[in-house]
Amino acid sequence: MDKPIPSVEDVPLILDTLLGQFQWARRYTLQLLDATPRDRWHEIPPGHVSHVAWQVGHLAVSHYGLWMFRIRGRQPDDVKLIPGRFRKRYGRGGTPPASEEDQMTPDELMDKLHEVSQQSLTEVMATDPEVWLEPVDMPYAVYPCKLGAICFSPLHEQLHAGQIGGIRRGLGLEILR
Repeated sequence: MDKPIPSVEDVPLILDTLLGQFQWARRYTLQLLDATPRDRWHEIPPGHVSHVAWQVGHLAVSHYGLWMFRIRGRQPDDVKLIPGRFRKRYGRGGTPPASEEDQMTPDELMDKLHEVSQQSLTEVMATDPEVWLEPVDMPYAVYPCKLGAICFSPLHEQLHAGQIGGIRRGLGLEILR
């Protein structure tokens, strides 16, 4: 059940808490990625349907969607940040290609993830508190407003960190936690 929309005065504290949660989740994701050999990012272990490279691309697309698109809509420069082909490949419902051909390298994917994260953080910090209280459609968590899209973000990040951890186990790599 959704909670009542917070007051505009509550937004900075809630946003600060959410940013802290997201940063914690992202640090964990990065630890998992740093401990995964880049030459294995495109391997799909038996019993899995995805690989690490797809997970990273998906995190970049979803971060853009939750932190930027859902808050301020699509902007002309977004096509450079998240091209349509990239969104289709790594967006919800996308499936990882079976071959490494015509895929981004792990370094390119990490650059894209960092680029989206930096741009979105800049925009989040510049967003007026009133904007956060505007209604939004799913997905969101806690509040049915733009602040709820950001509430969903650390949960989504952690879910995919778990998938990366599962893929790592399927590849026979050391468990980190």
